[in-house]
Amino acid sequence: MSAIFKRELSSYFSSPVGYVVTAAFMVFSGLYFYFYCLYSGTSNMYTVFQSMFMIVLFIIPLITMRLFAEDKKQKTDQALFTSPVSIASIVTAKYLSAMVIFLLCLCSYIIEGVVLSFIAQPDWSVIIGNVFGMFLMGSAFTAIGIFVSSMTESVIVAAIFSFVVNIVISLVDAIASTVEWQFLKNILNALSFQTRYGNFALGLITLSDVVFFITTTFLFLFLTDRVIERRRWA
Repeated sequence: MSAIFKRELSSYFSSPVGYVVTAAFMVFSGLYFYFYCLYSGTSNMYTVFQSMFMIVLFIIPLITMRLFAEDKKQKTDQALFTSPVSIASIVTAKYLSAMVIFLLCLCSYIIEGVVLSFIAQPDWSVIIGNVFGMFLMGSAFTAIGIFVSSMTESVIVAAIFSFVVNIVISLVDAIASTVEWQFLKNILNALSFQTRYGNFALGLITLSDVVFFITTTFLFLFLTDRVIERRRWA
């Protein structure tokens, strides 16, 4: 498992993907930080975190698109299937490598918090809470992206379909507002990533939100495991 993890992690930086993704995330985060905090003269980073929600929707598919699709296209997945490593370990190793890249992106918030501390007194508990919330949300999106990647051998298709899925997820609130049946509206609201992440952005950490993102992560990692296992014996 560790060998697969190291291989996947190094592959991000042997191609432009790792550099482009982290740079793009930090550029957008830095721009929002400048306009909403430094330029506006406030230490409240809520708008920065909330604005980065849409950026995460586009960044994570770039991180996950090649994890299984590229192996399938190049037929290197057969070597993985015949290795003395369980499918669950392969999925976990690829997931962890993607999360390391996402964690590097999140470091931009810590840097911004340090910069802000030189000119104001930011609420570090809120900043850390927001980073934790985005980590959980990113974990769920990463698991979804890996699942999509396992369904195709085209990196481009994996990226585009992941984008589409993420956009649909972001529209759950809008869809819920048009539904008349209260029961269905409650279900859609409960599945809203944006609402649950919004709670973290406000500094509200609730057990239900944490459990929701963790459950979503494990669900899609399990589904990925099932897809790969079926392909292994096909």
